[in-house]
Amino acid sequence: MIPVFDDWRSVPADRKGGVVALGNFDGVHRGHQALLAQARERAASLGASVVAFTFEPHPRGFFVPDTGPFRLTLLPAKTRLLAQHGAQAVLAQRFEAAFADLPASSFIEDVLLSGLGARHVVCGYDFTFGARRSGNVEMLRAEGARRGFGVTVVDPVTHEGEIYSSTRIREALRHGWAREAADLLGHSWEIEGTVELGDQRGRTIGFPTANVSLGEHLRPRFGVYAVRALVEGQEGEGWRNGVANLGKRPTFGKLQENFEVHLFDFAGDLYGKVLRVALVDFIRAEMKFPGLDALKAQIAADGEAARRILAPAP
Repeated sequence: MIPVFDDWRSVPADRKGGVVALGNFDGVHRGHQALLAQARERAASLGASVVAFTFEPHPRGFFVPDTGPFRLTLLPAKTRLLAQHGAQAVLAQRFEAAFADLPASSFIEDVLLSGLGARHVVCGYDFTFGARRSGNVEMLRAEGARRGFGVTVVDPVTHEGEIYSSTRIREALRHGWAREAADLLGHSWEIEGTVELGDQRGRTIGFPTANVSLGEHLRPRFGVYAVRALVEGQEGEGWRNGVANLGKRPTFGKLQENFEVHLFDFAGDLYGKVLRVALVDFIRAEMKFPGLDALKAQIAADGEAARRILAPAP
């Protein structure tokens, strides 16, 4: 795992003087991947490394704290994806009042230049920074020309006329369009969380499930999904097929959101382990059943549907 720092003043000297890729990087989607590719190219030409500069919490969560869960990737997943696409370190800047109030000129002078020693900066066409978003790419370009650091501004990355964006991916997931979201992301969308102790009702009906903490993840459409999961400590065994239910379990009169994952042909204790669960395809919407027998029959049908979806192509 690459190093992660939570404040620009804590970045060590050996991580300074390189190329800084700027962005929220929520989802690390295909647009972000194009930006990181540009950063890698610049770093190679300079013989330097790439530091991905992002923010935690997401600024939207800081400014609108009651916005509800909306994150596509929490920091562990974001870090993993940034590393896959060429970052050698991540500055997940702690986004709090003092940093939010930093003038745009200080962001350039103090953070990028004095703090990180940036020789080149790469950002998206719509990147803004500083208090009240007073800084923009034009300001970066002008200061780069004046102060002697390079600036690359990446144009919108589109597919069939549509810009790749975190907003579009969130919309797809809220409709249950897991495959479309994966296509926009360039990788499957995952919920990564710790397995918590549930009411163990699934065991009593022969269908044990792992209750995975949702945390700040976006809530996709409630219902049943075909999934693949990677178990902490068992990565060498690869991704396991399964079926998952996201919702409030109306048959049992539950009000709390639950993400319950059943792994096919698996026997083992998952409590306390971190589970990475990739949504592959939506099977059906959440339903309320007249009784336990009807629920058990539907669970069996959902499992068979998931096995068909996940079966290798002939």
